[in-house]
Amino acid sequence: MLLLHVNTSLWANTSLQPPQTKREFNEGFKDNYSGRKYNYEGKAVVRSTPSKYGDASKYSEETPNIKEDDTTDSSSFDFNVFNWVFILILIVAVAYLAYTLLNDGSSRLFSSRNNEKLKAYGEITAANIEHADIKALITNAENTNDYRLAIRYYYLLVLKQLTLKNFIKYEDDKTNADYMNAIASHKFSKDFSYTSYIYNYTWYGEFTLNLEQYQLAKKSFVQLIKEVNS
Repeated sequence: MLLLHVNTSLWANTSLQPPQTKREFNEGFKDNYSGRKYNYEGKAVVRSTPSKYGDASKYSEETPNIKEDDTTDSSSFDFNVFNWVFILILIVAVAYLAYTLLNDGSSRLFSSRNNEKLKAYGEITAANIEHADIKALITNAENTNDYRLAIRYYYLLVLKQLTLKNFIKYEDDKTNADYMNAIASHKFSKDFSYTSYIYNYTWYGEFTLNLEQYQLAKKSFVQLIKEVNS
């Protein structure tokens, strides 16, 4: 009983003593306990993010499924568009170059002036001989029995074929001798010399041919044209 009385007296004396220092909570102390390790209730935490990647203020319990901002970098899209535009321009440039080369060459695949109809031999020039429909002029001359004119057209047809095959370059002021010198090294040069003789004798000599003579002369021109095209 004596020990119990002593302990009770000590406890009473101790509990009744006022605290030596008064303690108070610091203002805003809750902010120190706002991290993930203090989230005892398991609530979702949305961190603030830079405005470039979204706005955290848009997220709340009332709108949990709000559509997020599109963070796609538009510069990559612009770069891809630029690439396609560049490729398209390159294709057009190559196609135009091919078109130009083919028109300047002998094939004339894209020429809309191919077989241009002319009314008389005087209309055939260096600018249009490659497109002139000389065969139509030959047919018209044959139908009117103008065999001398037909020989004239046949000779121009030979010059056209030589030009298309790049054996010569037809010019308005060149002579038959100029063309002969240009093809002197080719195997058909002798046949060209012979048809030039027929042409000069018939056209400039104003020699009138009958049908039989014309047929013989025509064979020489047709044979020469086959050799040029072969």
